[in-house]
Amino acid sequence: MRLQAAIDRVSLEEAIALAKQLDGRTDILEMGTSLVKDYGNLAIQKLRAALTQTELLVDSKTIDEGAYEFNQAFRYGGDIVTVMGAASLDTLKACYEVAERENKTMMIDLLEVTDEKIEKIKDFPNAIYALHHSVDRKDQFDATASVEAFHENFPTVKRLAIAGGIDLEQAARLAEQELIEVVIVGSKITKAENPLQSVNEFMGAVHK
Repeated sequence: MRLQAAIDRVSLEEAIALAKQLDGRTDILEMGTSLVKDYGNLAIQKLRAALTQTELLVDSKTIDEGAYEFNQAFRYGGDIVTVMGAASLDTLKACYEVAERENKTMMIDLLEVTDEKIEKIKDFPNAIYALHHSVDRKDQFDATASVEAFHENFPTVKRLAIAGGIDLEQAARLAEQELIEVVIVGSKITKAENPLQSVNEFMGAVHK
């Protein structure tokens, strides 16, 4: 299992400083959607320049104009780019074609996507499918149960990620479960008093 540390809702200068701190300390660094919206594609280039050992995920949450947005995100330095599972099948196909051509990775964000829609979009073998519990939702999220249910319902999906308030205990349980490829952690690392200590703890839990 790999760890993805998400940077969100900070200035670009803070994001670059955090990226330098976390370079080589996490498997994937996520440029959160707020950074994409606040600073655009040129910021991808700046974060890419700060990383020498860690993959960069651009959380663009593409919903339309898939080929254009994916081309741009990869052009400026992204390794993995996100598209919403709620997008049309044609948009997903366009994003996937770009990712495959560039030897990069498409991540499909399954936020609020029904099982019926997942059934229609489950056949992108090199894509990572991300189970995502909205930060705005008030209900509790059982990460391991969600992963088990997804695996049972969609056994052909081999690459799976999970996001949504994952803490250290949940990360450890997910690692023991051995059903997902990427665990995504945001503020519990990037907003921690000591981000390096926090990322080391999460890496220890993830890479058992």
